[in-house]
Amino acid sequence: MFAIIETGSKQYKVSPGDKIKIEKIEGVSDSLISFDQVLLLADGAQVTIGQPTVQDARVEGKIIGQKRGDKIIVFKYHAKSRYKKKKGHRQQYTEVEILKINS
Repeated sequence: MFAIIETGSKQYKVSPGDKIKIEKIEGVSDSLISFDQVLLLADGAQVTIGQPTVQDARVEGKIIGQKRGDKIIVFKYHAKSRYKKKKGHRQQYTEVEILKINS
């Protein structure tokens, strides 16, 4: 059984037991969270496609923690004009463990 959910303007394919990294949402570790933007629900040969979402379907998960991703370097450079700008960035994300899928 798997589902496709939408959160943070991104779509994720999830199954019970999966650990996913999503855009940062409010919450503390070990708190429960529910995703009700379920776009597709598949259980074996039975597939339900939402229009735009599946009615009464929810995916429940547990927040593992709030973390920060790897550092990326943003470097801007203009040739022949002595312009250089260097900046670092670390994106924040929430790690979630999927507990169950309710249809």
